[in-house]
Amino acid sequence: MEALLCRKLGDPTVSLEDNDSPIVLSKNHPIPQLDSPTAVRVRIKATSLNFANYLQILGKYQEKPSLPFIPGSDFSGYVDAVGPKVSNFRVGDPVCSFAGLGSFAQFIVVDESQLFRVPQGCDLVAAGALAVAFGTSHVALVHRAQLASGQVLLVLGAAGGVGLAAVQIGKACGAIVIAVARGAEKVQLLKSIGVDHVVDLGNENLTESVRKFLQTRRLKGVDVLYDPVGGKLTKESLRLLKWGANILIIGFASGEVPVIPVNVALVKNWTVHGLYWGSYKIHRPGVLEDSVKELLSWLARGLISIHISHSYPPSEANFAFSAMKDRKVIGKVMIVFDEKHTRSKL
Repeated sequence: MEALLCRKLGDPTVSLEDNDSPIVLSKNHPIPQLDSPTAVRVRIKATSLNFANYLQILGKYQEKPSLPFIPGSDFSGYVDAVGPKVSNFRVGDPVCSFAGLGSFAQFIVVDESQLFRVPQGCDLVAAGALAVAFGTSHVALVHRAQLASGQVLLVLGAAGGVGLAAVQIGKACGAIVIAVARGAEKVQLLKSIGVDHVVDLGNENLTESVRKFLQTRRLKGVDVLYDPVGGKLTKESLRLLKWGANILIIGFASGEVPVIPVNVALVKNWTVHGLYWGSYKIHRPGVLEDSVKELLSWLARGLISIHISHSYPPSEANFAFSAMKDRKVIGKVMIVFDEKHTRSKL
């Protein structure tokens, strides 16, 4: 089978044909075999790139697998083979899931308890981008912050994978959503999906723009801050939070870890939530299962949609990582197996 193999740590934007590339496309990698009576082998249709995958290949992620390894997390595809005690799936069923490693390949083996059936009418490639980005935002907003209808949600990095998911989940929960992004194309997309207010950092001041909007709506401040960016934006956003606000720390795409003054958090009764979505698989797997099931239901009903701005074959994985590194992605970037297609940008 084809598999993208990380043989050393380094920059995944380097051409796969270059000797300096940390990843190589192996075309004769062994197909994984069923390893238990309840195991299912999936022929992968599409797998999503997440910022964590980029950091992991660089060697800068909190989890550092032994070399060599096949990167990858969320995926979708069709059931290819089932163990003798598998009861919920048959060969040919469309499914999606997520794994700690291994989805940057044509086949993957997981236990049937970790698989989710993709509802009829849902795009299978899009379903391959659901679990991590939308799962992160869903667990953060619904499970941790308990976002309620009428509350004000401020989303930083709103045009990225988790940010765009947070915006849509916020609207599905009935929140008043303020999205922060940079560039006319990203702003246009956010407005088109019904965001209440968009701040374009290319030509607007975050604090001034949000305060003006809040005053216009006669709102006292932000109830929930969703922050996958960090750095200076976090510090600016804290000025907009009301008493009793929830702060969701998702990641540090800016490369800078912010400092939240705990004395101010004490006085204003803020709650700071660190959210490492992957650790729920170990500590609260039931939360993840319920979250993905609800998201698939929302996807089937049209309450959320998955925006894929770029897709590439595995042989061009470096271009996929470059699109992410250069912040050209609006929504998700995908690696798609087994189909003739050209690079796409919606």
